[in-house]
Amino acid sequence: MIGEWLRDASAVTVLTGAGISTESGIPDFRGPQGVWTKDPKAEAMATIDVYLSDPEARRRTWRSRRDHPAWGAEPNAGHRALVDLEKSGRLRAIITQNIDGLHQKAGSEPDRIIEVHGTMLDAECLVCGLRTPMPEVLARLDLGEEDPECLTCGGIQKSATISFGQALRPEVFAAAERAARECELFLAVGSSLGVQPVAGLCLEAVERGARLVIVNAQETPYDRLADAIVREPIGTVLPTLVSEAC
Repeated sequence: MIGEWLRDASAVTVLTGAGISTESGIPDFRGPQGVWTKDPKAEAMATIDVYLSDPEARRRTWRSRRDHPAWGAEPNAGHRALVDLEKSGRLRAIITQNIDGLHQKAGSEPDRIIEVHGTMLDAECLVCGLRTPMPEVLARLDLGEEDPECLTCGGIQKSATISFGQALRPEVFAAAERAARECELFLAVGSSLGVQPVAGLCLEAVERGARLVIVNAQETPYDRLADAIVREPIGTVLPTLVSEAC
C-alpha cells in the first residue's frame, strides 16, 4: 500500500530525525537508550543560555563534539534508499533534524536537503558569524585549547547548529514549509515529532491534502493524523518501500 502511494506520488517530502542515523551508530536523544534519556544533564547543555554563561559547559561540549560518533559513521540502508527515491524523480526534498551530514555522504543532492537544525560539520562564531570547518577547530583541542575562541574576533564559538533557545533560521524553515505544502506524500522517518515547529510540518502537509506516513519505533503526537504507521527498523523498511515504488 505505502509502496503504491510512493509510486503514484509525483512529489514526496521526507522528514528525517535521529532514528534514521541510529543504525549508523549515532544514538538518538529521546529513545530508551537516548543520550538525554541516559544523561538529563546533557539536554541542559544543549541550551544556548547555559552554553554562553558556563565556561565548564562549553569545555564539556567541545570534548563531546570531538568524540562524537558521527565522525566515524557511514550512511546506512535507510539513507541510501532516499538516494534511490531521489533518482526516481519523486523526491521533493529531505527536511532533516539531523546535524550529522549523512544524507549528503550517502549521495543525496545537497540542494534537496533542508537542515533545519544546522550542521555539526562547521563551527560558527556567535559574535562575528565566521564559519570554520569543524575539524579545523577540533584540532585546536588536541593542542591544548579547551574552549577555542574565534580566531578573527575572539568570540565564543559553537557548532553551526540550533540549540534550545535559539531561533530557527527563517529562510531555512520557510524552505521546509514550502516542501511540506507542495508534496503529495509526507514521509516522517525516525522522528519523535515532539519538537516544534518542525513537527508541525506534518500538519502543514495534511491540511493541503498530502498523505502522511510515519516510520518510527515509538508513538508520536501525529500518529492520529497518519494514513499509515510503520514500526519496523528504518534500514529494513525504507529500502523495501522505495523498491516497491521504483
